[in-house]
Amino acid sequence: MPQPQPSVSLPVSLVADVQDALLMAMTDLQRLEGLLDHATGNLLERFGSANHALAHLARHDDEDLSRIRHSLHQAVTELQFHDMATQLLVHTGKILQGCAWKLADETMEPEEGELPICLDPVPERPSPVTQSEMDAGSIELF
Repeated sequence: MPQPQPSVSLPVSLVADVQDALLMAMTDLQRLEGLLDHATGNLLERFGSANHALAHLARHDDEDLSRIRHSLHQAVTELQFHDMATQLLVHTGKILQGCAWKLADETMEPEEGELPICLDPVPERPSPVTQSEMDAGSIELF
């Protein structure tokens, strides 16, 4: 005989507050993603300017040119971390949204005439990004 699932009774107001908090956190993550995208766009524009300036330095000191190119190469690696951070933000947002909708679906009755919530599945993988710091591992450019 199957055993019943344990359950917890929660006030609807508590569930609504938790759902609101999850959705606010998701909105903040989306804003953070936008800020990262803006900063990265500016950085890419500056790379273009630096690359153009390097073309004019090619006639000068090779040692200085080599140091500048090395710095730019490191900066490109840092740009890859923008991509990883964005993936992590999107993934976390999906988890928060899934939790908020599941919480509402499990605890609140739909209002009269309201359509049932179509739940997006919560991502199964814990994280799309495995690297946790700049100096650990490597990044493949794609």
